[in-house]
Amino acid sequence: MIASPTPGRDIPENALEESIPNSLIREIIDGKPYYYKGYQEVLAGNMNEDGIMGCCTLQTFIITYLVRILFRSVDESKYLIATNEPGLHINRRNNLASDIMVFDCDILTIDQINLNYAQVPPAVCIEVDTRVELNDATESEYVTLKTMKLLEFGVGKVIWFFTKTKKVMIATPGNWTTFDWNHEVLLMPNALCNVGQHLRSRGFRFA
Repeated sequence: MIASPTPGRDIPENALEESIPNSLIREIIDGKPYYYKGYQEVLAGNMNEDGIMGCCTLQTFIITYLVRILFRSVDESKYLIATNEPGLHINRRNNLASDIMVFDCDILTIDQINLNYAQVPPAVCIEVDTRVELNDATESEYVTLKTMKLLEFGVGKVIWFFTKTKKVMIATPGNWTTFDWNHEVLLMPNALCNVGQHLRSRGFRFA
């Protein structure tokens, strides 16, 4: 697998043999393609590509909550809050995506904003659930591998919210912690969230 900083240019070496469209790849880690969850339904003709690339309503609700907190709390002259599944090009064998990335504007400078994936590490990456098909790896293995790649690249903090287990994982260099999502989480300085509390305040009984 050769990964390019240009979206849609990451073509598996055996793509013709697999007959899987490149557009169904969400990420590439160590040269291995990770396909959007549900891609087999697209290959079987039961669903179109758009039907597997979006978030479910609960994921959307949580991401909207987190983005709103960030925009209210973070100085936009100093940080770029990137949503809509921003891409990150680490090297030839690694292209990653996250639900939210927060970039320091002194690192992702205006001359680096173009039609390619970002090639510098964000300060924070935030994910709500895994959104790839895991055929030969557990969710834990995938989360660990992706998180390690991000931290090794220089990301300051990686935050995962898991809707099924109602857990939060926060990883920084040398410190990984997992806890219940009914606790406050510091997304950025002055940007605190509590997903469980927020869901209950909006009428979600399962939170």
